[in-house]
Amino acid sequence: MAKHPRIVPVVLSGGTGTRLWPLSRESFPKQLLALAGEESLLQQTLARVAGEPGFAPPVVIANAEHRFVIAEQARQAGIGGVTIVLEPVGRNTAPAAAVAALMAAESDPDALILIMPADHVVQNAAAFRAAVATGAGAAVAGRLVLFGMRPDKPATGYGYIRRGDPLPGTPGINAVATFVEKPDRPTAEGYVAAGDYFWNSGIFLLPAAIFVAELERHSPAVLAAAREALKGAVRDLDFLRLAEAPFAAGPSISIDYAVMEKTDKAAVVPSEFGWSDIGSWSALWEIGARDADDNLCVGEVVALETRGSYLRGEGRLVAALGIEDLVVVATPDVVLVTRRDSDQKVSQLVAALKKDGHAAATQTQRVYRPWGFYQSVHDGERFQVKRITVNPGAKLSLQKHFHRAEHWVVVNGTALVTRDEEQILLRENESIFLPLGCVHRLENPGKLPLNLIEVQSGPYLGEDDIVRIEDIYKRV
Repeated sequence: MAKHPRIVPVVLSGGTGTRLWPLSRESFPKQLLALAGEESLLQQTLARVAGEPGFAPPVVIANAEHRFVIAEQARQAGIGGVTIVLEPVGRNTAPAAAVAALMAAESDPDALILIMPADHVVQNAAAFRAAVATGAGAAVAGRLVLFGMRPDKPATGYGYIRRGDPLPGTPGINAVATFVEKPDRPTAEGYVAAGDYFWNSGIFLLPAAIFVAELERHSPAVLAAAREALKGAVRDLDFLRLAEAPFAAGPSISIDYAVMEKTDKAAVVPSEFGWSDIGSWSALWEIGARDADDNLCVGEVVALETRGSYLRGEGRLVAALGIEDLVVVATPDVVLVTRRDSDQKVSQLVAALKKDGHAAATQTQRVYRPWGFYQSVHDGERFQVKRITVNPGAKLSLQKHFHRAEHWVVVNGTALVTRDEEQILLRENESIFLPLGCVHRLENPGKLPLNLIEVQSGPYLGEDDIVRIEDIYKRV
């Protein structure tokens, strides 16, 4: 790849977290979860190209609500130099790609950008990089390159690409003859038999300047919104926050609809690198290591006389007896049970829960903050118990409450507590009482995570009873 311009990896980390609910939710979507290995899907996506020859440091375009978790996951994975751009609202993939192309072209007119969703699985990273190297020659020559996966089954949940003639001078690359929407099963079976149809992976290698020109030609409103949002962007700590009004006013549209299905410059690299968008629980079942009874069991699971099922226990035991072809996912607050062939409808279930006002439709019990996380353990009349975990070196805002008092008990680690004019150092098994109205702060001065139990008491215990006086994360 050395003979080509450096490729800027652009990771799209948006999404609503509905298809793998209840494990994935709007507040913590699937790319932030470790679903196919020890690292999260986001970390795996970054690691696929970070530090590799020919690649620039990555850019992540993300939901602003997830910014601190994304930054922390990149740090944990040892991936430096990441630029995190914050979208004020979700607008599908084309506006995000437009912003990335404008940024890349400004610093290098010949730049190539590699657009990758953060929530896909690629099982063979070396084959992935080889496919990108194959596509780079066509991208340098002005083609908008996408990667088509050879179908091994008649999947109805993917869009398809039919390849056209080979491109002269670029072996292994074809022009795109046509794009095809998600087909019914008989049509999909015909595509597999034909041999010239490929799944559309949603991964693109684009010459930044030419992609900008094609946006101007085919979707000028997308480009105009991206330009104005970038023009009005502001630095927020280590993040680049796009201007909200122009970005929100732009169209919500995919790269395919905005450009790829209209341009005459589209090319496809037929590829095999173990790709899946894991858009359903059954997709996770398909790529996982199943037992002799065709079950995939994760977490605390006991299964007898059970076949062909995906069983997952997160914080509670799943005991299955005499079932077949089911998905059972148990989290601390939700149990999902569905047939494997119905799991494409989980999003409909989440929509119904949202309509009925269920917080579990979008929120997890564990709530992440820039300093760590808290998790509700128990609540009752006029009291609530939480677990609080503070990362090493992190601190909460200096704050006070008008409606509740708090009692903190250190389970492990070291806590430095500010209470009005005092500063108190607490160690394991020590505690402190914070009366209603006192100005207080919790921080972790140590090198290990701080875990404590918080008991709140008072007539109102909502999270909006926080008056922030000072905050290193600029949330005042």
